[in-house]
Amino acid sequence: MFSLGRELPGALGRTGTISTPHGEIRTPAFIPVGTRATVKAVLPEQMAELGAQALLANAYHLYLQPGADIVDEAGGLGAFMNWPGPTFTDSGGFQVLSLGAGFQKTLSMASKGVEADDVIAEGKNRLATVDDDGVTFKSHLDGSKHRFTPEVSMQIQHQLGADIMFAFDELTTLMNTYGYQVESLARTQDWARRCVDEHRRLSATRADKPAQALFGVVQGAQHEDLRRQAARGLVPLGFDGYGIGGAIEKDNLGTIVRWVCEELEPHKPRHLLGISEPDDLFTAVENGCDTFDCVSPSRVARSSRVYAMTGRYNLLVAASRRDFGPIDPACDCYTCAHYSKAYLHHLFKTKEYVAATLCTIHNERFTVRLVDDMRAHLEAGTFADFRDDFLARFYG
Repeated sequence: MFSLGRELPGALGRTGTISTPHGEIRTPAFIPVGTRATVKAVLPEQMAELGAQALLANAYHLYLQPGADIVDEAGGLGAFMNWPGPTFTDSGGFQVLSLGAGFQKTLSMASKGVEADDVIAEGKNRLATVDDDGVTFKSHLDGSKHRFTPEVSMQIQHQLGADIMFAFDELTTLMNTYGYQVESLARTQDWARRCVDEHRRLSATRADKPAQALFGVVQGAQHEDLRRQAARGLVPLGFDGYGIGGAIEKDNLGTIVRWVCEELEPHKPRHLLGISEPDDLFTAVENGCDTFDCVSPSRVARSSRVYAMTGRYNLLVAASRRDFGPIDPACDCYTCAHYSKAYLHHLFKTKEYVAATLCTIHNERFTVRLVDDMRAHLEAGTFADFRDDFLARFYG
């Protein structure tokens, strides 16, 4: 499934190729997120034009709407959304457990330094409860009750039909005690084994469908012993690749990724879940990760925030009102070729829907191209110079 290319001298970074039934992914690569089988505000055809090699959708959301059985009847995720290339689905664990704790996208940062076994955001009601067999949760849409187990997650993801899917895991927060992290890690290890067993059973019974790869997920928060233990525990189970998940403080990202990648098999791909900021991408690449996903480029675009070589800024600032230049003169996207900051400022001020489309095209292209450039510089042996030059301009 994965062929290794050039390795970064003195570091874990490398290039490679992931082969899937729907095409190859040259790595490192950024995988844009189409949560509900769509990247919000952008057509799949546009995602292909801006260079996306694969898209990731969410099992939790597609299970609730329209239902995994409907996606299966449509011919799988790619056919359903008119995307011919490779696809990923996450297991649904992040949404089930983050919504259950009420933190959504800020799982780890809300109460730094606070430790507790039962973590819940202030003013929120618990929507999910975990036991050794699985998770019982209430839908965030209508409050209906549901249950995910490792077997159910595999059944849903097989129906969704993505080329790459992830094992069901328990997502903890940085506020959980060390004792709870130990307990959770044992549970996630058992769930990983059950996912492998169910994946093999379903692959045999659905042998007429395109083959699907299963990635195990490494948890362990910010504890070196737990991260290394988690990685070592997954290797004998025979996963096709690995996801690195869980709550990680930004300053510790490179260290934790390195711990994990030092323990994993070098001939299998590694996916870091949920990052897209430029400094994080550079850090993850040089410490051994191959692919990444995050909703942030499209999410911030919908609120008028865009990326340029000189940093991220908000188009709604007064300076954009009479600025007839592009978002970024160095960008080759459709938006920068045809539309000015003044026009985009006007669209956001008048709440026109096309503003989100045009800025999402730009942000996704910016992020995809950045990781593509990292790959090119890894191949050329100039990664360190490229990293230093880019980060100096972007954060300078």
